[in-house]
Amino acid sequence: MRLAVVSSDGENVDLHLGRGKSVFIYDYEDELSFVERRDIEIADDAKHQGGKVIKICSDCDVLIAVQYGFKSKIKAEDAGIKLVMDEGPVDEVLKRYIDHVEFMRK
Repeated sequence: MRLAVVSSDGENVDLHLGRGKSVFIYDYEDELSFVERRDIEIADDAKHQGGKVIKICSDCDVLIAVQYGFKSKIKAEDAGIKLVMDEGPVDEVLKRYIDHVEFMRK
């Protein structure tokens, strides 16, 4: 499973999807591994930019941000990406999500 988190610093999930100038990509099979950082050109004064983040994460299964709008939700669904709202330290956010998925698969 490939996961992306929207983060200003790589340490915290702390941005709205449409304000995500950077996303950090992780792979999870039996363990979590960092893949890369991807930067996105986001205009500070424009609205509805979540689509840019979704597009750059097209190879991801899950995209985690503090918040996202309805338009982004539709775009993510169309792209086959699950959007998740959460915030906090990246390692804790990813652990919560993975623990939840593992629990639901039992």
